Amino acid sequence: MSSLTVYHHSTPDTPNKVLTHLEDIAATLAEQGVRFERWQASAPIQPGAAEHEVIGAYQQSIDKLMAEKACSHVDVVREADPRLLDEHTCEEDQLRFFAAGRGLFNLNIGGYLYAVLCEKGDLIGIPAGTRQWVDMGEDPRFVAIRVYNKPEGLVAHFTGEKIAEVFARLDD
Repeated sequence: MSSLTVYHHSTPDTPNKVLTHLEDIAATLAEQGVRFERWQASAPIQPGAAEHEVIGAYQQSIDKLMAEKACSHVDVVREADPRLLDEHTCEEDQLRFFAAGRGLFNLNIGGYLYAVLCEKGDLIGIPAGTRQWVDMGEDPRFVAIRVYNKPEGLVAHFTGEKIAEVFARLDD
């Protein structure tokens, strides 16, 4: 089940808020400029499906998002980068859709941590420059669609801060 857990930096063991309803998650994140919505596949996706099959199952939603955000690239990611467990920023908006599996996006905004658990069917849009770290779990199993303009805009710029070590991980 998708969820949003909000912590103040001063109380990393005690959440201020835990939300599990799509509308509540989306509204709370929208206040911070973060997009969250749920998509439905137009066709079933089989385990091990090729990239074009995964994209094809969500083509209508992808096309709409690409037109809205003026994006030119789409791809499928199936492997976690362990470096992304450290706080970083990206120069381009991060648009990720989970076709399978799950991941925890931790957004460090204004003295609060917004821990967004994304699961199959969830789209998250994180504004460029947002301090974040991404946890795909100890045994990552996911299929995510990325929508973007230029690959170099997706490169992580690490902040050097150790805040990610203070908060719970996905599998904790």
